[in-house]
Amino acid sequence: MKAMVYDSYGSPDVLELREIEKPAIQDDEVLVKVQAASLNFGDQALMTGKPWLIRLMGYGLLAPKYQVIGTDIAGQVEAVGSAVQRFQPGDEVFADVSECGFGAFAEYAAIPEKALVLKPTNLSFEQAAAVPQAAVVALQGLRDRGEIKTGQKVLINGASGGVGTFAVQIAKAFGADVTGVCSRRNVELVRSIGADQVMDYTQEDFTQNVGSYDLIFDIVANRPLSDYMRAISPQGCYVACAFNPTALFMGSFFSKNGGKQARSLSHKPNVKDLVFMKELLEAGKVVPVIDRCYPLRDLAEAMVYLEAGRHHGKIVIAVEPDGSSPML
Repeated sequence: MKAMVYDSYGSPDVLELREIEKPAIQDDEVLVKVQAASLNFGDQALMTGKPWLIRLMGYGLLAPKYQVIGTDIAGQVEAVGSAVQRFQPGDEVFADVSECGFGAFAEYAAIPEKALVLKPTNLSFEQAAAVPQAAVVALQGLRDRGEIKTGQKVLINGASGGVGTFAVQIAKAFGADVTGVCSRRNVELVRSIGADQVMDYTQEDFTQNVGSYDLIFDIVANRPLSDYMRAISPQGCYVACAFNPTALFMGSFFSKNGGKQARSLSHKPNVKDLVFMKELLEAGKVVPVIDRCYPLRDLAEAMVYLEAGRHHGKIVIAVEPDGSSPML
C-alpha cells in the first residue's frame, strides 16, 4: 500500500510517499481502507520532534517511533478481527487514532474496534475526517472544562481555525451567546457558522471588555493570563486550549474560590464524545469547515500550509477521494 513515511525529524521535506506492507490486524482490530484524513498541529509536532517534550513522551528520542503519522481518519471497513462485534466489512467509520499508533496518512490502517465510530450519514469522508480531534477538543474545552450553560456569554479566541470553527457551533448548540475573535478576512466565515458577534482582533481588543464573558475558550494563547481574567465575569471561567504555561502552572493562583477560574485543557480522545459529535453533525447543528483538500502525495505541501497558520477550518488529505466533497 502507499503511505507517507518519514525516518527522521524535520521539516515537511522528510515526508516521502512509499510502498509499505499493508498492516495485519489483531483479533480486536479493524482494517480500514482510508478515504480521507486531516491535519492537526500534533501531526506537525510529531513530524518535527518539537517541542522536545514530544520526544520525552515516548514518541522517539532521536528518531520517530511511528513510521506513519496522522490522527484523524475516515474510511471503509475492509476486514475485521475475530473478536470484533460492532463492525463488519463495508461499514463507513471515522476515528481519532492518536492513542493507537497513528497511521492516518496511508491507504490502510489497522485500528482497535474501541476507537471507531460509524461515520455520520450526512457527511462525505473528507468532511468526516475533519471532525475527530478538533471537534472533541472543542467539546471537552467548552462542556467539561468550561462547564458551558445555556444563556452564557461565551468568547472563542481563534474562532476561524480548526478547533475554533467547531467551538463556535458547539457553543451555539449548547444555547450560548457566542462572540468569535478572528482576523478581518475570516469575519464573515465566523458569522456564517453562527457567531452572534464577531471581532476583528486588529480593530478590537476583547480583553478591554471588563467582566463581559462567562466563559473564554482560548485557542490562540496570545495574551497574558491576567488580560483574559480581566475580561471574564466574577464567576466566569477561562479555558486554555492552546499551550499556555501560565494557565497550566499558575491557573490555581489566578482562580478564586466561588469566583473566577483559570483552567487548562488536556485532550482525551474517546468514543463517547465522538458519538456525541456524530449526533450533532447528523442533526445539522454542526458542519465541518474545510479550507483546502490535498491528495496524499501532497502531504508535505499541506504541512507547509498548516505551519503558515493562515488557514481557516480544517486542512484535509484525500487518500481515496469519495467524489462527494465540493473541495475536490
